[in-house]
Amino acid sequence: MSQLSAEQEVAVSIAEQKQTLDILDQLMKPEVQQSLTVLVDNLPKLAEMVTLMTKAYDFAQNIATDKVLINDFAQGIGEFVKPVQEKAKGIATAAIEAGERSQEAAGSTVGLFAMLKMLKDPEVQKTLRFAQAFLNVLAERKNEKA
Repeated sequence: MSQLSAEQEVAVSIAEQKQTLDILDQLMKPEVQQSLTVLVDNLPKLAEMVTLMTKAYDFAQNIATDKVLINDFAQGIGEFVKPVQEKAKGIATAAIEAGERSQEAAGSTVGLFAMLKMLKDPEVQKTLRFAQAFLNVLAERKNEKA
């Protein structure tokens, strides 16, 4: 048994020597020596870069695993989106209701006097001013391109 372990030790020793020779052969190549010289010259920069990358990784890891920060971020986005969502829902329900009302009144006609009466409505005036301004902007842009 001890003879077998001695043979194993010799085999391991020979393998290690072969690996050492392979490494020495590699180190003797001029291109490897040139690469090593460049690496050694740039070690301070490489060390600084690795340090910065490690700090960035640690920071990102802390942020990604911080439950409180994630919850605060989600709540902040929710507070920003909620008013927009409520306004969009309000506009959508108003459009649906207006569509239903227009379907109910589909059989009746709008006469000239009814239109003149509608023109006095402040909401109609506001909408007409917006439409006029919007069409003016479109016309100006069309003239600029031409």
